[in-house]
Amino acid sequence: MKQIGIKNPEANLQDYGIENWKLAYWNASPNELIEQTLRRSQGTLSHNGTLCIKTGKFTGRSPKDRYIVKDSITENSVDWNDINVAYDDKKFDQLKSKLVDYLNGKDLFIKDGALCTHEAHQVKVRVIAEHPWSAHFVHNMFIRLDNEALFEFEPEWTILVAPGFKSDPEIDETRSTNFSIINFTQKTIIIGGTGYTGEIKKGMFSVLNYTLPTEKDILSMHCSANVGQDGETAVFFGLSGTGKTTLSADPERRLVGDDEHGWSDEGLFNFEGGCYAKCIGLKKENEPDIFNAIKPGAILENISFHKGSCRPDYNDKSITENTRVSYPIYHIKNRYENNLADHPKNIFFLTCDAFGILPPLSKLTISQAMYYFISGYTAKVAGTEEGVAEPKATFSACFGAPFLPLHPNTYAQLLGEKLINHNVNIWLVNTGWIGGPYGVGNRIALKHTRRLIKAVLNGELKDVSFTNLAVFDLKIPSFCPEVPGDILHPRNSWKDKSAYNTKRIELANLFIDNFEQFGDQVDQQILEAAPQVSLEMAAQ
Repeated sequence: MKQIGIKNPEANLQDYGIENWKLAYWNASPNELIEQTLRRSQGTLSHNGTLCIKTGKFTGRSPKDRYIVKDSITENSVDWNDINVAYDDKKFDQLKSKLVDYLNGKDLFIKDGALCTHEAHQVKVRVIAEHPWSAHFVHNMFIRLDNEALFEFEPEWTILVAPGFKSDPEIDETRSTNFSIINFTQKTIIIGGTGYTGEIKKGMFSVLNYTLPTEKDILSMHCSANVGQDGETAVFFGLSGTGKTTLSADPERRLVGDDEHGWSDEGLFNFEGGCYAKCIGLKKENEPDIFNAIKPGAILENISFHKGSCRPDYNDKSITENTRVSYPIYHIKNRYENNLADHPKNIFFLTCDAFGILPPLSKLTISQAMYYFISGYTAKVAGTEEGVAEPKATFSACFGAPFLPLHPNTYAQLLGEKLINHNVNIWLVNTGWIGGPYGVGNRIALKHTRRLIKAVLNGELKDVSFTNLAVFDLKIPSFCPEVPGDILHPRNSWKDKSAYNTKRIELANLFIDNFEQFGDQVDQQILEAAPQVSLEMAAQ
């Protein structure tokens, strides 16, 4: 047994029950981890020296195989449902023991890092991994510590990652052989049977979504954020495919982070030290910041190469549509380097409405903001997923339901308080269809969406009048520079106005039906912000 690298002298794998490791690499550098990955034939290098790996059977998260241990801490606080699935604490100990036994006799890779750039709320995490590229991912995504901090490091949370270890569903009471289980009492996450690195990232995001609101009254958010030259912060919420990463990567603004943030009384801060961006269809002209960040030190996941070369083919989805790249945030030239940004002045809820009903831009009241935040709406279109033949509404509470241990109303109440305290403007942005639903209308041009957001951020809409969208009661700007007026109000862009009215009622009812699950646990003012369906309004 041998241990090499920088660590606290008192740290030892025996503290975790690992007694017979082969060689333990503590806090190895990216170059060392790349070398170890190549030596084990677990990866290759692209034409420019970027490490490329395959994560195996799982190329995305497996939300149905994520559990939370139900014990005295979580029993009455976690919102137990189909997402937050309870796991027995004794079964956890048994499964963890088997995973630890599996790690014995192997080379192991340990990475110590932190989450939350705001030092007052920083959480220290130790990851013990079977594969070197898992540790490399942690280096990219967590906050990197200097040698002095590593020498004094004492973890608050520990993650054990063993892609090669499989559970026995009959004995371990897991749904399948892969799992990700959070234990808030032991402050431990165990991950097995899957090599998808996003399980590491989202496991700790779930932890912060529990601890920060309950212990520190901090709103944890699944969002991107950037800062203008004047220091004004903007936040972008949105599910996959709505433009969260694209619209926050603005050459005129500095990127705070692309995915996870906290909003405290002091301001807004990034949870992470890196970015984890989708690569499918990536083009330099559309996403220059992401494209240029793919260089030595980054990790490309599940991509293919152009035939006869080692150049990534970002259009190839033969392995998965969820091709990814992780990179430290310092790979982004135009980044915000302070640990704390100011309170946001504008927040954008992004939705890709494939029904063509919602306006490209509309302004929300506080109650509406809380309603649409809890709803977390977007729509899938044909071809995005098996069995989807026409637009399908998708609702994910707070734009991140798979990572929320608490009831959505907890996060919505925190949001509402901060919106009032800091006088924040809330905007609903449709990045989807106009002039008809998917298959009939057209996708709203990215240049128009960007121009609308720019107009908000530059204050160009302050003196513009707003009209009303019936049923949804959304306030639509009557004018925006360089944006055609006929697309601002969606009904005007439809040839068949009657068809628009009918489809608008259908979408409104989908919102109402979805919200029934929250009705008995949210305030009346939020319920009153729901779409109002009546014969008179339907005709408007």
